[in-house]
Amino acid sequence: MTLYVASNNAHKLDEIRAAMPGFDLRRPADAGIDFDFPEDAETFIGNSTGKALALWRLLGVPVLADDSGLCVDALDGRPGVLSARYGARPGESPLDSATRNELLLAEMRGRADRACRFVCCMSLVMSTDRLFVVQETCEGTLLESPRGEGGFGYDPIVYLPTTSCSVAELDAAAKNRVSHRGRAIARIVSILEDMKRMP
Repeated sequence: MTLYVASNNAHKLDEIRAAMPGFDLRRPADAGIDFDFPEDAETFIGNSTGKALALWRLLGVPVLADDSGLCVDALDGRPGVLSARYGARPGESPLDSATRNELLLAEMRGRADRACRFVCCMSLVMSTDRLFVVQETCEGTLLESPRGEGGFGYDPIVYLPTTSCSVAELDAAAKNRVSHRGRAIARIVSILEDMKRMP
């Protein structure tokens, strides 16, 4: 089955492809579309469904979209939906991942409550009136300094007690088993498999 993924993030696309073998996942650019959706909703669901519906209206074929980020309890859920833009002033280009991580650790310096979670909301649009949405989390603890060379984004600074590793210390397969995105993808795949069995 062919699905267009409403994202230009190469790392995110690689993770989704690895977790969805057997599906033909394509980028908007593969259809000759320069797709850039303003992620200005206040929730992950708002951004995810907005992206999916916007690309579906352009293509008219099944579309998958996600919005994800890191929520820190001591910061009232920040950076949250602004995770990719954390630390950047309005109108400025996003900071690189290492700089964002340094800023977040600096803001959290000395705080005892370091509970955090990755959140991923995935939206699947099959047609005008068929929209499926799932949202999953991956619970963790914010480290004092980065650990690990794998993953991307905030992965090096989030420790998962269930694995005794930072997310960046996990290999791709292990990350897909426990991550917010891996869990959301598993639910999306289950929905797609159920569709195949429907008359």
